[in-house]
Amino acid sequence: MTAAEGGRTVLVTGANRGTGRAVAEELRAAGWRVWGLGRTPADLPGVENVHCDLRRPQDVGPAVRQAAERAGGLDAVVANGVERALGDLATLPLERWQEALDVNLTSVIALVQAALPSLRARGGRIVLMGSHAATRFFEGGAAYCATKAALKAITEVLLLEERHHGVGTTLVSPGAIANLPGDTSPLKMATSSVAATVRWVLEAPGDTVVGEVELRPARLPEEVPVTGLDRLQAV
Repeated sequence: MTAAEGGRTVLVTGANRGTGRAVAEELRAAGWRVWGLGRTPADLPGVENVHCDLRRPQDVGPAVRQAAERAGGLDAVVANGVERALGDLATLPLERWQEALDVNLTSVIALVQAALPSLRARGGRIVLMGSHAATRFFEGGAAYCATKAALKAITEVLLLEERHHGVGTTLVSPGAIANLPGDTSPLKMATSSVAATVRWVLEAPGDTVVGEVELRPARLPEEVPVTGLDRLQAV
């Protein structure tokens, strides 16, 4: 069944920019009813928004339940909102570390917990947006790498626990993405390409669960970047 035929509803965090915005656009065009959850509303036609600061995980549950009530239930959630908090471990402020934990991990748990009643009722799906940073570590990436690595464990636990309730979970792990405005690097993936993969995962046949999808840019640099976040362009 396609989204257009079933009128399915998805909640996307961080839908106002970058990959999250592309996911919202892709799913909306495919007939999904899309709700955005974040500090800044997604200024997109046909996308409804609920305000929530992911840096305050205690606010996530009520916001998700509000969206589910207003939407009449949820068929899927996409945990895309992220805080990179880049910086050398020796000098990384603890408040920045905590912010990364709150946005990248604790808010994800709060999102899933609040959405599960709807997802169980509808045989829904969860997509957690991971990263190559989970396994390809780099200087200045302690907070980002550690939190993305933890999403693998969360995905596997959800696969074990929630398939009994008809809910599937997928970890989408991209490499370098052209997330910033004006970035047209041929060594990175377009946000629309990642979004198309998320849609494919959500619309996979009902008798399957895609546990993990790894995406890499189609081209490699002639000279391999050797430091920092740029390492992810050479995987």
